Amino acid sequence: MTQSFVHLRVHTEYALVDGTVRIKPLIDATRTGGMPAVATSDLNNLFGLVKFYKAATARGIKPIVACDVWVEDLDPTIEPSLLVLIAQRQAGYKALSRLLSRGYSENHHNGRMILKRSWIQADSEGLLALSAAADGDVGKAIVSGQLDEARRRAVFWQALFPDGYYLEIQRLDRANDEHHIAGAVQLSDELGLPLVATNDVRFLKADEFEAHEVRVCIHQGRTLDDPRREKRYSQAQYFKSADEMAQLFSDLPEAVENTHRIATRCSVTLRLGESFLPEYPVPDGQTMAGFLETVTRAGLMDRFEKFSDAKMPAEEP
Repeated sequence: MTQSFVHLRVHTEYALVDGTVRIKPLIDATRTGGMPAVATSDLNNLFGLVKFYKAATARGIKPIVACDVWVEDLDPTIEPSLLVLIAQRQAGYKALSRLLSRGYSENHHNGRMILKRSWIQADSEGLLALSAAADGDVGKAIVSGQLDEARRRAVFWQALFPDGYYLEIQRLDRANDEHHIAGAVQLSDELGLPLVATNDVRFLKADEFEAHEVRVCIHQGRTLDDPRREKRYSQAQYFKSADEMAQLFSDLPEAVENTHRIATRCSVTLRLGESFLPEYPVPDGQTMAGFLETVTRAGLMDRFEKFSDAKMPAEEP
C-alpha cells in the first residue's frame, strides 16, 4: 500500500452547503487508509476546526488547517474564483483567521464572503495556496482556452507565494478535467510550479452521493428531479484511498507525492482550554477590571440622568 497521498480538499458537515463528511468517520477513514494526515477545507469557514483538531490528534493523525475561499478577480467585472489557503505554521493560521474575519466584516454580500486580493497580499505569511483546479482563476482561464491569461494569473500567485503555490489537478469525471490538466501541466513545465492532485471530497463513500445531492438541493431550494438544478458534483468525489489516487494519477505521480510533501511542511498547534480576550488599552495606573467598573458606573449615571430628565406622564386619579 502506498502512503504517499494525503487528502488536502475535504468539505465536512461544517461546510453547511455541500459537505456530508462527519469528523470522527473522516479521521477513522484516514487512519484505516494508512494516511498520516488530512485537511479539511470547508468553504469560507473554520467552524469545525477545534473538533477536527481534537479528533485528529487523539488518533495520531496530523490535522492540516485549510480553507476554500472566494477571491475577487484581477478584473472586477469577472466573477470571483476559488483559492485554497493552507496554514503552514502558526503565522499562517493567524493570517487565515484574520482574512476570514475581515471578509465577513467588510465584504460579505448576498450570502457570499469574498476576499480581496490586496488583503491576501498584505497578510500571507505562513500560508500555502492551491489553485483550486478548474474552479480557480488560473483553471478557468485554461478551460476557456486563454492560456496566456492563465499564465499571467499563475505568475501573480507564484510571486505572492514563493515556493508555496501549487497547480491543483483533479479527475472527477467532469467534461473539462483533461483539458484543464493538459494546460496545468504546460504551465507547470514553463513556470516551475509543482502540481498537486486532490479529489475535492464531499462525502466519504461513493454510495453516499445521492444523500449529498439531497443536502445540496435543500440549500438550493430545489428537488432532485428539477431540470433547472445546477449539477456541480460527481459520484467520484468520495474519500478515495491512497492506492486509488495513485492509480488515478499514475501518469503524474509527482502530483500525488506532492500532497505528502505539503503535509510534511505543515505544522499548526492550537492552544485549547484557554481564554483569549482582546487587550483593550486602559489609562495608566488602572487595571482592566477597574477601568471597566469606572466606565460602567459612568454609563449608568448618564442613563439615570436622562431618565430623570425625561417628562413622565401624570398618573391618572
